[in-house]
Amino acid sequence: MSVIYLLISISIIVAIAFLYAFLRAVKTGQYDDDYTPSVRMLFDDELIKSEPKTKTKEEQKPI
Repeated sequence: MSVIYLLISISIIVAIAFLYAFLRAVKTGQYDDDYTPSVRMLFDDELIKSEPKTKTKEEQKPI
């Protein structure tokens, strides 16, 4: 019978440790965005359009 008390106390300690680890992970933001990484590979091939750079006055002067 004393073994059951020991096993119950150990299981409660393990459950508290897992609860602490889960709450810490939630607090640090590990579960904030779990959708974007799964679809990021689908949009890697799209090109990012940037505005053309304008030349400064010094670059426009002919030599």
